[in-house]
Amino acid sequence: MTRVEFFVNVPDKLAKTVELCEKTVRKGRQLTVFTQDEAMSEALRQQLWQYSAPSFLTNAQPNEPTSVFSAIVLDSNGENLLQDDVLINLQSTHPLFFSRFRHLVELVGRDEADKKSARVRYKFYKDRGYEVNTRDMAEDPAT
Repeated sequence: MTRVEFFVNVPDKLAKTVELCEKTVRKGRQLTVFTQDEAMSEALRQQLWQYSAPSFLTNAQPNEPTSVFSAIVLDSNGENLLQDDVLINLQSTHPLFFSRFRHLVELVGRDEADKKSARVRYKFYKDRGYEVNTRDMAEDPAT
């Protein structure tokens, strides 16, 4: 069953995504980042390339020939999923395909609209029997 984890009160969701990507890749795992749109994918791509020279966070979009070799895939539509290890959801609704992944990460910002949509997703997962863990970044920003 998919492990679901919410990070709440995240001040900068793209920065947290990059941090999580670095940790995940360092562990030898693969991940898909489900972005809101192509603009968000491009902004995230720039942050991944510039994050840290030793980390070298290579990434691709699903339609690129190198995507099958990349540990990080940035996807805004979910039509061509290439792996099933870790999924980071940056959209305001639950991904229809989340259950194929081993680990789902939901990032929730500080604004009320983001929290409201996250509550709906949280309830969705709980109602279907998923164990949901929550980490509050306001309490422990080092996580």
